[in-house]
Amino acid sequence: MKTADFDFDLPEDRIALRPAEPRDSARMLVVDGDDLSDRVMRDLAEVLRPGDALVFNDTRVIPARLSGVRQRPNPGIGGAEGETLTVEVEATLHHRDAPDVWSAFMKPGKRIKAGDRIRFGPIEDGACLLGRLDATVVDKGEDGLVTLKFDLAGPALDEAIRNVGVMPLPPYIAAKRPEDDRDRSDYQTVFAEHDGSVAAPTAGLHFTPALLEAIRAKGVSTHAVTLHVGAGTFLPVKADDLADHRMHSEWGEVSGETADALNAVHAAGARIVCVGTTSLRLLESATGEDGVVRPFHGDTAIFITPGYRFRAADVLVTNFHLPKSTLFMLVSAFAGLETMKAAYAHAIDSGYRFYSYGDGSVLLRR
Repeated sequence: MKTADFDFDLPEDRIALRPAEPRDSARMLVVDGDDLSDRVMRDLAEVLRPGDALVFNDTRVIPARLSGVRQRPNPGIGGAEGETLTVEVEATLHHRDAPDVWSAFMKPGKRIKAGDRIRFGPIEDGACLLGRLDATVVDKGEDGLVTLKFDLAGPALDEAIRNVGVMPLPPYIAAKRPEDDRDRSDYQTVFAEHDGSVAAPTAGLHFTPALLEAIRAKGVSTHAVTLHVGAGTFLPVKADDLADHRMHSEWGEVSGETADALNAVHAAGARIVCVGTTSLRLLESATGEDGVVRPFHGDTAIFITPGYRFRAADVLVTNFHLPKSTLFMLVSAFAGLETMKAAYAHAIDSGYRFYSYGDGSVLLRR
């Protein structure tokens, strides 16, 4: 299939810059084939059935956008030899490769090379070491990822990132307003427990303790999986043909206890309801062709497009996604491309809010 098959027109004013308040007051479009129903997120319990299993991603977003300077000795061209040349840079962390190593997308990427020293945080002369974080560029891949080896490791590095970094708002929000203190809480789900994501599993942003209580009172069980969302989720699909697109890997985990519980749900004839495309992608990675969910611990780069045969997920709770994005391709695989184009056209005409802070939808598998 072609990337152009997943294009649609979206007015700029449909992009949400702040979440709904309260969170479960966001609108919710229920998509069951040709049947579209306009609801609100607090109605989700009414859409679910006793015995269903709700699966959410309990990752926590870290302040993964770091600003600083690249430092490199002057070779004597355009200045005195021995001077330090500095260029302002920005890194968005993507994937933790070791206790002291992260891969990251950097701007301006073309000016970065192996061996460069990067100083994140205060850059004024004489600034104290507090609130500063240094790293060395050890590799630069063809896929745009730069490998950074930090001078700190483990919990010390985690703390330094919290002090130096800012919340990595999606580019379509960051282009319209700066990150602020509200985003530190707005861009975390009520499920957030394990640090590691550089983007929120945004379907989870609609949930509140009251909504979860109503869902459990309906007889729906709740289960956590962990997928640390990488910065690659924001990258556009540049290939014209989907077969030529390469997904960046993300780390995830499904426990044995959760796998057993979900297999029991299917054995009883009930449904697995994934909160977000991240939960769905991880579960599909953990499920064999026999439909059995197995424990999973490692990286996944699964790319789901129309024609994919789903093994685990029966219902998907998700937001409204970018044109020509891998996420719109996934929901089109789940519910049907023509169905999703019709649903999105309805959402646009009806004033639904799109993207990370936008409204939600419930998709029943085709």
